[in-house]
Amino acid sequence: MMERVTFIVTDSGNRITCLLNPEHLVQRRRAGLRRPMAATGPITGSALSDDVLLHTGGGRTEIDLDLLFDVSLAPETPPVTDVRQLTKPLWDLAENQEPSMDGARMTTVRFLWGKPWNVLAVVESVAERLERFDSGGTPTRSWLRMRLRRVPDPTPPAADPVPGTLPAGEELTTLAQAAEPQEIHNALSPGVGPDGSQTGGERLDELAARYYGGRSWLWRLIAAANGLDSAPWAPPGAALVIPEPPTGAM
Repeated sequence: MMERVTFIVTDSGNRITCLLNPEHLVQRRRAGLRRPMAATGPITGSALSDDVLLHTGGGRTEIDLDLLFDVSLAPETPPVTDVRQLTKPLWDLAENQEPSMDGARMTTVRFLWGKPWNVLAVVESVAERLERFDSGGTPTRSWLRMRLRRVPDPTPPAADPVPGTLPAGEELTTLAQAAEPQEIHNALSPGVGPDGSQTGGERLDELAARYYGGRSWLWRLIAAANGLDSAPWAPPGAALVIPEPPTGAM
């Protein structure tokens, strides 16, 4: 089973979409610990069963992703013939960037997948297996393995204050469609970057946070009321019904 995920490049706002196999997502955490050192080497003792450790704070969180890119699945116009055109933006995030006025810096990317994954990170490494070459040797499919390293997020997503207060499935759809409309929101259309890629647009969780007093988790209510399955993005130019939330959901 493949799921569609989105990456947003922080500096440019460019969106990169691809398919992900959720069976191959690995999350790894290393705590901020180190061995104390002296001039002669690590501090330890013959009677100790374990090394002495110092808690330095910090640490690192890594996410390994297996991604699929295929020119037959790309919505670009004109059609893409070389799959490396689709994977290049992620490769570029692992390259050295041009120094700015503040010196060298890292380009961050936001990883979005459904409701639980909203992570600001940098690309630590990428590896690509190219397949389905045409007669001229051009690859049309790529399996890309990428390692993200989480970085401090100045605007972390709000935690769900009351998880599970909304029903699921058909019950949620019935509830959302029966609710009184609070407002009609005309979704903004995304822009087009210098390279022709999509930039900007609106996410359903951002709309929910705006209309429901920061309750971004109520995006499911907006999606159900408008028959939307592909969160997190709002259809460009669509007139979205913003329903009144059910009693107790706020």
